[in-house]
Amino acid sequence: MLNFNVAGLLRATPGTTRTYPVAVEALPIADDLELAAPIEGQLRLSRTGRSILARAELSTAVAEHCSRCLAPVRAPIRIEIEEEAIPSVDIDSGLPVDAASEPDALRLDEHHELDLRQAVRDAISLAEPIAPLCRPDCRGLCLVCGADLNDDPTHEHADDSIDPRLAALAEIRLRLDR
Repeated sequence: MLNFNVAGLLRATPGTTRTYPVAVEALPIADDLELAAPIEGQLRLSRTGRSILARAELSTAVAEHCSRCLAPVRAPIRIEIEEEAIPSVDIDSGLPVDAASEPDALRLDEHHELDLRQAVRDAISLAEPIAPLCRPDCRGLCLVCGADLNDDPTHEHADDSIDPRLAALAEIRLRLDR
């Protein structure tokens, strides 16, 4: 659940806080990004003089592929969210609040509901690892034939497959290995 009714908190004195556990089984993130674990953590909502401050520490995992060997990987992600949510309707009068001064601010809806789904989606997308690995010492794939070098660490190709322009480097390597 990432949708919270904060009407009671809006009527509270500034400084009042409420803490909620977060456990979300599924949340569509993006077309090319899929969750591999539930989103779990804690959300703390605080009443400020004019708004609600939402702070969350959440963890989940995304389904990825190893950047070296292409094996499926479950990449853990920890995110922290800090968002200020401004009311769109005055809690006492019911009149709309002018949004022109802060058009990009997170807004509570007309029923005083705080929806954090988009903030969580954005945070997970930004925390997605650039080059996930199945393990730190992943050897990757053979550049010649595509064999997984993790399965066969002694994998080699005959010397005749060496590019003639690099033959001198191969000779140097042989001398250094002796």
